Amino acid sequence: MAYSKSNPFMDTDVRSREYAVELDRNDSLRHFRNEFLVPTKADLRSRTLATSPLRDAAGLEEPSIYLCGNSLGLQPRRTSERIQSHLTTWAKKGVFGHFVEHHDSALPPFLHVDHAAAKKMAPIVGASESEVAVMETLTANIHLLMSSFYKPTKEKFRIIMEGKAFPSDRYAVESQIRHHGLDPKDAIILLDPIEPSTSIVSTSQVLATIDKYASSTALVWLPGVQYYTGQYWDIKTITAHAHSKGLPIGWDLAHAAGNVELQLHDWDVDFAVWCSYKYLNSGPGGIGALFVHEKHGKVDMEAMDQGKQGYRPRLSGWWGGDKATRFSMGNSFLPIPGAAGFQVGNPSALALTAVLASLEIFAETDMKVIRTKSINITNYLEELLLQPPSHGSSNPYRIITPSAPEERGAQLSVLLEEGLLDGVMAELESAGIVVDERKPDVVRVAPAPLYNSYTDVWDFVRIFREACEKVKGTRDAGANGSVMANGGKEEKGWGLIK
Repeated sequence: MAYSKSNPFMDTDVRSREYAVELDRNDSLRHFRNEFLVPTKADLRSRTLATSPLRDAAGLEEPSIYLCGNSLGLQPRRTSERIQSHLTTWAKKGVFGHFVEHHDSALPPFLHVDHAAAKKMAPIVGASESEVAVMETLTANIHLLMSSFYKPTKEKFRIIMEGKAFPSDRYAVESQIRHHGLDPKDAIILLDPIEPSTSIVSTSQVLATIDKYASSTALVWLPGVQYYTGQYWDIKTITAHAHSKGLPIGWDLAHAAGNVELQLHDWDVDFAVWCSYKYLNSGPGGIGALFVHEKHGKVDMEAMDQGKQGYRPRLSGWWGGDKATRFSMGNSFLPIPGAAGFQVGNPSALALTAVLASLEIFAETDMKVIRTKSINITNYLEELLLQPPSHGSSNPYRIITPSAPEERGAQLSVLLEEGLLDGVMAELESAGIVVDERKPDVVRVAPAPLYNSYTDVWDFVRIFREACEKVKGTRDAGANGSVMANGGKEEKGWGLIK
């Protein structure tokens, strides 16, 4: 039974925890929670990795409420098994692990693990397996693909991008522009909200900007889901409009892959990149991935036989070369057709193994089912957050993520009243709740459909609202700050994590 504003359980108050329990009982994805390791409250408080002596303390053996999959997804239980299998293969077979299949292992030989990952990744982004390569990291992949798709001329040299892009995207774009001897001040067109108080860039504004600058633009580069607001951009409409003006367009899908339904091939997207450690649960700094539409990945053997290049220009490396001749050590580069031909170096089989463990779980369902729960559980989170306080005043926060379900993923960004963030974060951490923040006043809450429950959401909202009221009333409850809000004495730089 899906959540809706009308109550499917007529004898249960929609604002009650019992209602959340009923939603969980009727959740078709509920069994996937057992596929993940949820840190306990004791685990989070402990300063060692050994079993915490706090585990038996009242309430601390309970699992935390982890609503931070937009920053780092939880570890699948099978990850350690797959990695151990990889290590055992390496230990027992050495270099032969590249080629030998084992009947008692779920993993392919090292040589083929990249293809196995691409095959499982492709359905998640709506692509054919030949259009996907699992490789490198997100920013490295931005550079690799921009080197192929950003071809400035004297007349057309600009890049249209969002004004509040994640910093690494901005750095990559600026460095690509400088690499061509151009000035970013002249070559970047920024999309900022027309109404800054909304934090949202409308599709009509994007289309109008493309129209205005089409004659001088060489590339459009945008986010699938905006990391700060959680806004899901209209990839299909914007891509079609860019193409109508003859412009190539690429997408950063760091917060979209594994989060929302994507149809990159059918939407005719030119190229895209994403990481795998957020909703795709591959682990900190996990391997990245990219998409190149099949029309850009073709290899014309006849043209090559005539001495022409025969394929799209790119920065090349041996792992993107024809597999059949890869170990012949020749000096004539023949790319693999498709996205695999954009590979550069030998990808880490260990990192690929980690992402494969999570992709196995995704393969047991599909993105349509995941997206359905995502919409339902995020709607439920919104409904609870918007309930007015019992004392009749207004809430000391507002949601800056679009309210339309089709315009957001599994994230709500909550803008607190000024001065509340540090104290609220400290209260949440004390209660064993993991969310993240963006200075100066935003808390990002991300209920991941595969492992978060409606009960998680209900418990979070209750504690969050109490924390807001407490900190608002005292204004000094968070004087000591929190690990995440202040970066902590030991773990600095939370605000830099994407």
